[in-house]
Order: sequence, then structure tokens, then C-alpha cells
Amino acid sequence: MTLPSGLPPLIVTALLPPDLQAWADRLRREHYPPERNQLSAHVTLFHALPGRLEDEVRERLSRLAAMTPPLEATLSGVMDLGSGTALRIECPEMLALYSEIAEHFHGMLSAQDQQAPRLHVTIQNKVARPAARALQDALAADLRGRRFAFAGIALHRYLGGPWESLGRWSFRASPRRKA
Repeated sequence: MTLPSGLPPLIVTALLPPDLQAWADRLRREHYPPERNQLSAHVTLFHALPGRLEDEVRERLSRLAAMTPPLEATLSGVMDLGSGTALRIECPEMLALYSEIAEHFHGMLSAQDQQAPRLHVTIQNKVARPAARALQDALAADLRGRRFAFAGIALHRYLGGPWESLGRWSFRASPRRKA
């Protein structure tokens, strides 16, 4: 995908803590069709910010990360994607951060990015429905209520399949400070 500016779009993701990242990556390697699995497990906040805004996006993400404490979240269960499976995440504070970024880039968001994301990590996609249901059933009991904290945010450039990493910013504010 290339936007009208001719530059590939930018993707913003939320960073999982290392233990959860490793677990989700393992699930993805085990259950995602290998020929389609070009990415690490991730939580997408924005799918296609205009590539021409890279410097402004970097500055905005850096500033927000410095003002934001690690954000408490919960793995709340399994998300049925029809032909795939995701780990559902609840984090009102991450949705508030999404809204702040979206407001800043108002008028420059794709239709998809104008809608608040359903926070999740896709671990399986484009498989037969019975395989998806079997994984959902196997994972359902283990996921409810697992708590974690988002570690920060990251910026990537879409390259048609794989992504180019453009930066990572850790949340650094004290947990008592409100962003």
C-alpha cells in the first residue's frame, strides 16, 4: 500500500512486555500459516498514518511516551476472527492515548484509523474455521484476567509485508502522573 504522497504508510503499535511478547510470538509461530507470518506479534493502534508525517509522528510519540506511565492492561480472552484467533486486550488508558494521537492527526487519518481500535494480538489468521475454533477453545481457559502493563509505543513503515522499524519509545512517567 502506498498513500497519495507516494510514501509508504506508517504503523503505530503498542509494545508488550518482554514475557508476553515472547509468549505471543511463540503462539504466532505455532498457529499462523508460515508463508504469511512476516511479523512479530503486535498490537496495532494506527494502520496507515501518512508517510510524509514521519518526523511529526516521531516527535509526537516521543513526547507522549515521556509523559505516560506503563499502562495497565488485561488479557480478557480470545477474539474470534472467523478464520483466525486473537488475544483480546482491555486497556482504557491505551484507548485514551489512541484518542489523543488521533485528535492531533485529525483530518489525516484513514477511515480505518478514525475508529478506535479493538485492542488485540492476532496469533492466527487465514486458516480453516475448524482450526480457528480448536485454538480458541484451547486458549480460552488460560487467558481470562491475565494482567500486564504496556511498555511503550513503536513506529513502523509498511513495506508490503514486513515492516521497517522506525523507533520505539518506552513509557517513562511515574505511575501516579496522569498524561
